Amino acid sequence: GADEVGRGCLAGPVVAGAVILDPGRYVAGVADSKVLTAADRERLFDRIVAAAVSWQVSIVDATEIDRINIHRASLEAMRRAILGLIPLPGFVLVDGFRVPGLVMAQKAVIGGDRRCTAVAAASILAKVTRDKLMRELHQLDPRYGFDRHKGYATAEHLDAVSRFGYSEAHRKSF
Repeated sequence: GADEVGRGCLAGPVVAGAVILDPGRYVAGVADSKVLTAADRERLFDRIVAAAVSWQVSIVDATEIDRINIHRASLEAMRRAILGLIPLPGFVLVDGFRVPGLVMAQKAVIGGDRRCTAVAAASILAKVTRDKLMRELHQLDPRYGFDRHKGYATAEHLDAVSRFGYSEAHRKSF
């Protein structure tokens, strides 16, 4: 399964997760990362990693997003994550869109993070990784509150941009 997070943000990277689950090592509680608490995602991240045959995350930063656009950056992040799996899967379930440049069969599943356990697990890997990166960006420049809104267009974030301008973590094309 593969999914990405951070597509709708004003700042920070887009992060994709890919995972091959072991059917003999079920991880209870896996669901779309958007419906889980941060604590649940953190707990599940460790369980998914421990139980997976293989897993990978991939990061496309704001500079590359600006260069190729957010849609292509999301697909590229998923492509990199999927192709980083060892062994490569024979088939991939992808949330939302087909990913160009894959060597294996794939199926785009609309709402895949709600309908497919492997896609939901990938969404958790991506979300936990991205949230950690956004907390690190906050430590480097706390003016924007990245630790709280994770780069999304909240009133707090928009106020900080109006006061301080864009940071290097901001996407200039979005």
